[in-house]
Amino acid sequence: MASASSLGLLLMLAALVSTATAHLSPTFYDTSCPRAMSIIKSTVTAAVNNEPRMGASLLRLHFHDCFVQGCDASILLAGNERNAAPNFSVRGYDVIDSIKTQIEAVCKQTVSCADILTVAARDSVVALGGPSWSVPLGRRDSTGAATAAQVISSLAPSTDSLAQLISAYASKGLSATDLVALSGAHTIGMARCRGFRTRLYNETNIDAAFAAALKANCPATPGSGDGNLAPLDTTTPTAFDNAYYRNLLSNKGLLHSDQELFSNGSTDNTVRSFASSAAAFGAAFATAMVKMGNISPLTGTQGQIRLICSAVNS
Repeated sequence: MASASSLGLLLMLAALVSTATAHLSPTFYDTSCPRAMSIIKSTVTAAVNNEPRMGASLLRLHFHDCFVQGCDASILLAGNERNAAPNFSVRGYDVIDSIKTQIEAVCKQTVSCADILTVAARDSVVALGGPSWSVPLGRRDSTGAATAAQVISSLAPSTDSLAQLISAYASKGLSATDLVALSGAHTIGMARCRGFRTRLYNETNIDAAFAAALKANCPATPGSGDGNLAPLDTTTPTAFDNAYYRNLLSNKGLLHSDQELFSNGSTDNTVRSFASSAAAFGAAFATAMVKMGNISPLTGTQGQIRLICSAVNS
């Protein structure tokens, strides 16, 4: 049974999510900037068509923003969070900057960078064949960024256990089902050798042929091939589908944290459900993305609407 303090924390998180949702609306820019959504979609679609990996990069950029100090575009500020170790390989800033420039030309200081990033994440998923969902809007931009220490403590490393992952997500108001669903974002994108080397050479719950193929491009010696890339989903690496979960059933999760979701633990049945039903995964992913997008947004008169996403207004 949960303690009084843990119940209080859950109630507080629920209240925060409820409050955030009440201030956000999918129609927020319908009158003030009716072209905003089409500009975001067309720019994201073009970027993803040019480089499918960019879809995963924009989705990850949104995730890394929301999990640190809320969905406030603080990660977009030059320096600061960008220079923290977990964000060294984060990409997509140029796409967001391009969208912001285009929107500023038609609706000056109206659409926040935080909202642009949130919608771009959705449109990236759609561009790669994934589900769509209605995005609540009305976030404002932060006037500061988190410290490197805050970034590190807020983003769960891929070495975490299932219990640690569940706890990290719960601290943001997200459930174990949300954890499994959001991890499905790894149906697209790439990871660097340094992030999965330990799994390849030290873990036993990994398909032997799968590991052998990966070892060819990821030597055991640290410092050798650290930046070499491998797809998180080797089956359909540029399609947003549920193959990621079928890979987990076969012990073909690339990262330790991936395979933790299906390793005789409490989330095994959720993985099985998503592996057998693309519709179930798509619905759960959309729900979890809306919940993640509601993590501590700035609304009303909080923060500002930045003129450029990489710097606070002077």
